[in-house]
Amino acid sequence: MDETVDIALLEYPGAQEAALLGLSDLFEIANQPDRPQLRVTRWRAEGDHLMPADEASTPAVIIIPSGKQGPVTSEVARPFVPGLQRLHASGTTLASVCVGAFILGETGLLAGRAATTHWGAAEAFRTRFPKVALDVDRLIIDDGDIITAGGMMAWTDLGLKLVDRYLGTAAMMAIAGTLLIDPPGREQQYYSSFVPTLNHGDAPVLRVQHWLHAEFAADITLAEMAEKSGLEERTFLRRFRKAMGMTATEYLQRFRVNKAREMLQFGAHPIEAIAESVGYKDASAFRKVFISIVGLTPSEYRRRFRA
Repeated sequence: MDETVDIALLEYPGAQEAALLGLSDLFEIANQPDRPQLRVTRWRAEGDHLMPADEASTPAVIIIPSGKQGPVTSEVARPFVPGLQRLHASGTTLASVCVGAFILGETGLLAGRAATTHWGAAEAFRTRFPKVALDVDRLIIDDGDIITAGGMMAWTDLGLKLVDRYLGTAAMMAIAGTLLIDPPGREQQYYSSFVPTLNHGDAPVLRVQHWLHAEFAADITLAEMAEKSGLEERTFLRRFRKAMGMTATEYLQRFRVNKAREMLQFGAHPIEAIAESVGYKDASAFRKVFISIVGLTPSEYRRRFRA
């Protein structure tokens, strides 16, 4: 077949070479004589243009992860913004992996839309792009014209998704089998840990956090949290949500579930015993909370991640 589908990989200072090479290999392996061919090119910024040419008809552009720790800075992202905006306006699908979403965020195209990035960069992303509905529980969010993928290795999931889009599901499943990687369907929430924010500067809230970290297994009420903070209950609830981005109840649930994940991964205690040890006398209630936060049942999590 003569049909060729062009996919551009965006190079920028600090871009992860492993993702550039890995995606190139994945798409090359997908090429077979009986179907359209995926042709990969590398693009870079020159002035306010993307080279070799951002005027070409390119179905998809992928912003790969950074090989460095931390978000991509505004200074690094800025040269790519005009070209990406023009491409999107002409019908090109824009995709990002991990902190590549920070470059996409600088274009303004994510405002009012759902997106994901690496869970460890969530706070920085929300600070820089408050109009984006960030959801770091999800590994891939496919909005058709914009696709964002979460983890640093999520380029494999994105690559399979684009193979599925341009070559079909049979081709995608064949590539997944060849490379021995899971087809799309994983979620980032399976892997992300709960990391409490402690540098928010609200002393009464911090006092309650420290207390919860020590007494999480006890039967704790909102009234007791407010009393520990020294604030009136409504004031405490408002300030806790402002400081943490979630309710006090959600915070306690996430802390308890994080403790349970450690026990499931590294211990051999029965799930009912783990549930009770983290503050849930009803194992079925624990199971529901665990599923809502992690996306897997406790037993599924143990099977998948047990050390």
